Amino acid sequence: MDLRIDMPLVLLLLLPLFLYFGWTYFHERQRLKRSHIVVLTIRIAAAGCLVFALAGPYLLLPIKEEQIVYLVDRSASMNGTEDEMVQFIQESLQSKKEPQLAGIYSFSSTLQTEAILSKTLKEVPKLTEIKATDQTNIEQSLQLASGIIDPKKATRLVLLTDGNETKGDALEFATKLKGSNISVDIKPFSQPVVNDVSLKSFVSPQVAYVGEQQQLVTDIHATSAGQGELLLYENDELIHREAVELTEGTNVFTYKHAATAEGLVKYEAVVQVGQDAIFENNKLTSVTMVQSEPHLLIVNGYETASPIAAALGSQSIAYDVVAPKSLPNELSSYLQYNAIVFDNVPGHLVGEAKMSVIEQAVKNFGVGFTMVGGENSFGLGGYFKTPIETLLPVEMEIKGKEQLPSLGLVIVLDRSGSMQGSKLELAKEAAARSVEMLRDEDTLGFIAFDDRPWEIIETGPLNSKEEAVDTILSVTPGGGTEIYSSLAKAYENLADLKLQRKHIILLTDGQSQAGNYEDLIGEGKEEGITLSTVAIGQDADANLLEALSDMGSGRFYDVIDEQTIPSILSRETAMISRTYIEDNPFYPAIYNAAGWNSLFANGVPQMNAYIGTTAKQGATVVAESEKEDPVLAQWQYGLGKTFAFTSDSTGKWTGDWARWQNWGAFWQTLISQMLPSYNDVAYDVRLEADGSFMITDPTNEAAFLDIVAVNEAGEELETQLETISASQVRAVVQAEPGLIFFRIADEKQAIYQAGLSVPYSAEYELLPVNNQLIEELTQRTGGTVLKEPQDVFRDFTTKGADRQNIATWLLLASMLLFFIDITIRRFGWNFLTNAKKKEPLVEEKTIPEDTNVAQLLKGMKKRS
Repeated sequence: MDLRIDMPLVLLLLLPLFLYFGWTYFHERQRLKRSHIVVLTIRIAAAGCLVFALAGPYLLLPIKEEQIVYLVDRSASMNGTEDEMVQFIQESLQSKKEPQLAGIYSFSSTLQTEAILSKTLKEVPKLTEIKATDQTNIEQSLQLASGIIDPKKATRLVLLTDGNETKGDALEFATKLKGSNISVDIKPFSQPVVNDVSLKSFVSPQVAYVGEQQQLVTDIHATSAGQGELLLYENDELIHREAVELTEGTNVFTYKHAATAEGLVKYEAVVQVGQDAIFENNKLTSVTMVQSEPHLLIVNGYETASPIAAALGSQSIAYDVVAPKSLPNELSSYLQYNAIVFDNVPGHLVGEAKMSVIEQAVKNFGVGFTMVGGENSFGLGGYFKTPIETLLPVEMEIKGKEQLPSLGLVIVLDRSGSMQGSKLELAKEAAARSVEMLRDEDTLGFIAFDDRPWEIIETGPLNSKEEAVDTILSVTPGGGTEIYSSLAKAYENLADLKLQRKHIILLTDGQSQAGNYEDLIGEGKEEGITLSTVAIGQDADANLLEALSDMGSGRFYDVIDEQTIPSILSRETAMISRTYIEDNPFYPAIYNAAGWNSLFANGVPQMNAYIGTTAKQGATVVAESEKEDPVLAQWQYGLGKTFAFTSDSTGKWTGDWARWQNWGAFWQTLISQMLPSYNDVAYDVRLEADGSFMITDPTNEAAFLDIVAVNEAGEELETQLETISASQVRAVVQAEPGLIFFRIADEKQAIYQAGLSVPYSAEYELLPVNNQLIEELTQRTGGTVLKEPQDVFRDFTTKGADRQNIATWLLLASMLLFFIDITIRRFGWNFLTNAKKKEPLVEEKTIPEDTNVAQLLKGMKKRS
């Protein structure tokens, strides 16, 4: 047990205190009686206790219990060492003493529990699966472990690792452990020595031109000599395959390639060998800006040849025509193009994931976008509340909703256990969107079923959209799947309602017991009820659901991509009423808009039909119908220019426009206005050794640049910008390994694009044990590098202790002594000694509370 003081300088207050009382006693000692000496002593003790209390004294009481925490590195660089580490822990536990607690935790990028701290741990449990193994964060594991243990007890953190940290700074955190009860021991482990081939670098030119010969340089490292195969890809298409002879160490191969793709082109290098320890380090990507003439992507929703391509002709802008299902998922595939046209494309064939990528291409990279009408476009295409609606100059909802027929919609949703997760969440989101598309006076019902129907919203007038949406989103997954009774309930609820349109949408991912569906749907058709079905996933009974939709005069959707579910329900809700299509011939009104008026100098052709939409605030309406609905509208979305042409491209709706002499010029004008404005300044974007990106502006206006980083999935990445100088900006981007695309825009919104590759984590490199970090970390924390398992439970040099503050007790003692002092002065010394004989009155007189010892002595002298 030790007595310690937090603020020893406070004890200097004892000096004037003792001087004062010493001087008083020295000068008045001849006249002091026993009672006076007692009072003086009590006052000295009370004042001393008060000063000691102010100094923050405490006792350190020893704690016998000790804590040993194993931290097992299970990152990718430790593959093949798990059994060895478990064996080491098991052997060390044989030396554990009774008062010692032990616990086991494993880590890579995060920490997870294997066995909690306890006195009873004797066996190593089977280690749980660890998912993210691409990083080693020793600092975080130490930090979290220090929060688990009792800081009062002596603690030893035992790290089983190779010391190769890829995230965090363990040595910086070690300084925080100085002076604590925590020490760090390390037992080094490393992967078995095996054959490994890795791509150290892959470089392509930052800028090139179409047809120009460019060098693709690969640097391959091999731990031993052997044979391999090198494959090179351009935008995921194989352009070169070569058998290569590898020597031990560095191997450099150069391939010359004439660029054929345009825009931001992704190149990828892959090396393959027979036996390889780590596959993750066999692939690298690079990006080149291949400059060329403008390039257009036409997404054709028709089964026949593209009408827009026919209108443009072969001598116009270069274009590619693809079907909606062939749209890519990666941002790099869209950045090859300067503009995109959706021609009568249904949203459920695209999916919201691809829509989000396109939205990023438009917003941050200036890619132009146009949606062209048709029976599968705009509201009828299921684009309500999608990323595509966000970027367009029009909303999918139309004016004059009061003219729509009375509608009744019942959604029958599978909530069985197999729907748990993203399927159910997307289905609920889809149902919520359908509710938002209805009018307040429309009728809505919502039935969620598992092995029985649950009527979540009773079929009736839609009084509160917000309440209905909240109710739908609160549905949780249940048990089995039984379709027939739920579908029968939906038909029963709609049968007697006096509505012009009555529709049921059934969504399920499973199969159900048989039922008399034919009679049920036949009776419903007599009541004017239609049925559409959605089969989600491969386990759904697609044959049954397709048959039900045929019998119910509705539509069938076979969904593989769950992201398309919201678009399907939006489309179904819109198609309940065909009044979205305005099909009365009219002459559009043309407004004064730059670049368009010259086309209509000789008049405006007649148009047959269009899809009703509403122009957004801030949009420019170029052509408008007699009902003041937009036929052609445009606006700026981020850095991209977007257009909405609500008639079609085939001539069925456009009528005389498709026979108009300026029909080809109309499309040429629209496309030319979509094209972005690119910056001629050649910004230099480089990946630094610390993982940040350095952007150099030769015009010395780096501080005014607008910089955005986006990954391949179209997700805008968190970016911190730091201006280094007039010409340089550092960008710290939170990014995973893979491609990153930078959009750099100046004050005039001229765009510069660049793509860089974040290489695979250092976790996938074959590195030796980091002995320097291991030795320094153990030295800073008072630990050691372990050699034998029994060393884990060796005696602790620093013992744990419980700090017991005694300042409060000293304050109480001081107060008690002051009370005794007051009592003596008030009642006299005889009150304490219980004297039977009273002394003379002079002796019985009490000391006034407001006098001190010196004044009392002076009075006694005068009386004598």
